[in-house]
Amino acid sequence: MTLEQQLSELAKLGLHLAEGVSIDDLLYSFDREAFEAEPFDLILFVLGGEVERRPWGRAVCSRVWNFDTECIEQTGDYVRIVSRLCELAGVPDRLTDILDFVDLETGKAWLEYKVGDVQRHWNIQVDDDWADTQTLSYVMADIQSDGYRFYSKDNGQAVILFYLDARTAARLNELSGGALSPALTK
Repeated sequence: MTLEQQLSELAKLGLHLAEGVSIDDLLYSFDREAFEAEPFDLILFVLGGEVERRPWGRAVCSRVWNFDTECIEQTGDYVRIVSRLCELAGVPDRLTDILDFVDLETGKAWLEYKVGDVQRHWNIQVDDDWADTQTLSYVMADIQSDGYRFYSKDNGQAVILFYLDARTAARLNELSGGALSPALTK
């Protein structure tokens, strides 16, 4: 299946290249044969990243995120992650008043936010610079609604995250040979 055919099938599922991102941007990082050798494998990985050339900082697809779980260094990192999860779900204001504290040396960390009028406080398990996926599963549960949930594709120490309804996830699984599973379930 050609790269263009793969992108067409993904577009039917609402997974479009971001505005201003082109096939040439994808082919800058990987050759066409790599995308076409195993349809829907590499493209799902690439959709979750950023364009690897100028102008920098452009997401390939706003509805997919390649989340490297070895990413915790300081206070503010969990705020960034939670904010990105909300953006991925298309509900940037679902969780508010997001605060965190991270001290890797003392092994203390916490995350707070509001979901509606409910205040949440999670004590975070510190494991060097790895994100606490248990806490993030609680965050995802607070974001999920209206039949949509987070799904993931394994990527070693990272996960490629999608926010989809069950029908779309099932179709994407058909296309990708069962690559998706529910993300970071608690």
